[in-house]
Amino acid sequence: MGLWDGSVIPAREQFDYWQDIICREFVPLSAVRTGHDFGFASKVETSPLGSLNRASIVSKAQITRRGAREIAASDEAYFFVNLQMAGRCLANVGGVSSVVNPGEFMVVDTAEPYEFEFSGDWRMLSFRVDHRDIEDYLSAYRDRLGVPVGPGGVGSAVTSLMRVLDSLSDELSPVSVSSMVHSFESAVVAALAAAPGLSVDAVGAAPLRAAVLDHVRRNLGDAGLSVEQVSRTFSISVRTLHGLFEGAEDSFSRTVRNLRLQRAHDVLSDPSCTVSVTELAQFSGFYDPSAFTRAFRRRFGVSPVELRRSVTARTAK
Repeated sequence: MGLWDGSVIPAREQFDYWQDIICREFVPLSAVRTGHDFGFASKVETSPLGSLNRASIVSKAQITRRGAREIAASDEAYFFVNLQMAGRCLANVGGVSSVVNPGEFMVVDTAEPYEFEFSGDWRMLSFRVDHRDIEDYLSAYRDRLGVPVGPGGVGSAVTSLMRVLDSLSDELSPVSVSSMVHSFESAVVAALAAAPGLSVDAVGAAPLRAAVLDHVRRNLGDAGLSVEQVSRTFSISVRTLHGLFEGAEDSFSRTVRNLRLQRAHDVLSDPSCTVSVTELAQFSGFYDPSAFTRAFRRRFGVSPVELRRSVTARTAK
């Protein structure tokens, strides 16, 4: 846990202290003070919760920017989920300006430029999420980044969770922490997916299909991967999911099966592989090894056992 309280240092040093804090505890940023107060007493409290980093921020009037220079100075990329608790934030993200009022939150990507302007005193909860944790899920909803989401509807799940998670001890069991972090990340994705006016027509079928395929490739070994599970993940109907693959080479279900079979082929082509065909069938979503063998033969012209034998024979030469 970290605590940085600018009120305890001389007023003439407080703004420099603030600039050091935001670049050290968040990501490289530049700040310009816009208020008339001589001092700049600000306070930041941070604490980890699993893969999340939680921050409670109290500060003064300013413009905070993240531009090309600050992005180039960064080693990692994150998403920040910012809940405005007091004061207002004028945000400019992707060339689009919006006002974030108390009780609203927005999501920003540190791999892209953004600017926040605060006209007076303000307070915020800011949760840092590892880019890799939700990047593929948010790829279809990038037009919602930087847009304020209100506390009603699905957005209330995010705002409520942020308040609860901010108050929790970081000494909870790993299982509890992992479950809560996953719930929070899922709520953020769901809130953006359910944002008013967002539709497949607005997003475009191609980027949404690409996001679905990224999710499938990351979860090929998940026995629960299904049409229903993927539809829930992306907050779309089963019909919409199937519609994304209309006109494509294969349907959604066939695409998943072919990706799993190709992965099985790649595994069996590795001479060092020790996974049994039965285990590989289960990893590929087949509960019946004979069904796996038939599908594999139709796809590649040989059975899994025949492929393994040929690889072993070539390696022995």
